[in-house]
Amino acid sequence: MMRSAILALALFLGASLAHAEQDVTPAQVEALKKRIDSIDKWLVSAERSRSNLEKQLVATERRISELTRERRSLRVQADQQQQRLTELQKQENQLANTLEQQREGLKKQIRAAWMEGDAPALKILLNEIEPGMIARTMTYYEYLSRDTVERLEAFQASLRELKAARAAVQASRVELAKTETSLEQRQQQLADTRKEREQTLAALDADIRSRRGERKDLDADRKRLERLLDEVQQAIASIPAPNESRPFKSLRNRLPWPANGRVVSHYGAAYAEGKLRRSGFIMNTQEEAEIKAVHYGRVVFANWLRGFGLITIIDHGDGFLTLYGHSSSLFTAPGDWVAAGETVALAGRTGGTEDPALYFEVRQNGKPVNPRSWLGKP
Repeated sequence: MMRSAILALALFLGASLAHAEQDVTPAQVEALKKRIDSIDKWLVSAERSRSNLEKQLVATERRISELTRERRSLRVQADQQQQRLTELQKQENQLANTLEQQREGLKKQIRAAWMEGDAPALKILLNEIEPGMIARTMTYYEYLSRDTVERLEAFQASLRELKAARAAVQASRVELAKTETSLEQRQQQLADTRKEREQTLAALDADIRSRRGERKDLDADRKRLERLLDEVQQAIASIPAPNESRPFKSLRNRLPWPANGRVVSHYGAAYAEGKLRRSGFIMNTQEEAEIKAVHYGRVVFANWLRGFGLITIIDHGDGFLTLYGHSSSLFTAPGDWVAAGETVALAGRTGGTEDPALYFEVRQNGKPVNPRSWLGKP
């Protein structure tokens, strides 16, 4: 009679609590496993990408600051060179006027000498007005007055100054053109850097949204399990265990371990970027290692659950439940009674684990407790 009632209750749970899971085939479970594995690998890659993007963003911000300072400096230099160019152009105009005055004065001086005599020599002087020839001409025409010599020397000096001024103006113009070209290149580089920054920010924002979505899924997994356990507790009335079975609560620090292996993620450990804490522990095991019930009880759930893979939940009475997740095969069904040490599943990789593992959890009145405080020495 009791057996029939339990089976009926198991059918009720299968319809109301695990409608989605009961139709899952092994092939679908394997496909889900591969998809979850792919998501886990992507998350690892996304974390690396996020770190790289943050470094690139910092570097971009610093480069923008440097280019802004350089642009301001180049603008100041360009303004200074423009002022210098204006000054040189004024100087060139002044020297041109002075040169023209000296030319007129020299012509008058030579005409006066012409009128005084020795016309052929003066004609040569007039015909050889080139600056390089004036000094040689003066060697042969020492009869010119000292005042004339001083004028000719001043004329030569003016020519040299004019030549130097023109060269300086030309050099300044070339330098200004180079500066303007450099400024344009830096401005374009700054625009490219800003574009790179925008792309980096967009990629980082997309990564953040994606990771938030993954975290939301993890939260949903946890809530789904909590809801399942709450409904299991409410739907199944406590059935007294046989008289020969010791109560679960009397076996603190004395329960056998559910499998052979090493604990790699402890109770209370942070995961999902520190947003969640583990309600049980994860231990690495051999592929298809036997998973055994830690105490006498009845199976209230044995099916696939997102985030935990194939999972078995056993009710031990007095509000105590134990959970065994990430299995590759399940050997029991809801309503089955199991003894302490009885194999209920085989360890596997379902639920997103890369290596064979067991997720083990103990609940008291619906709340997770540290399973190590109930297990004996390994």
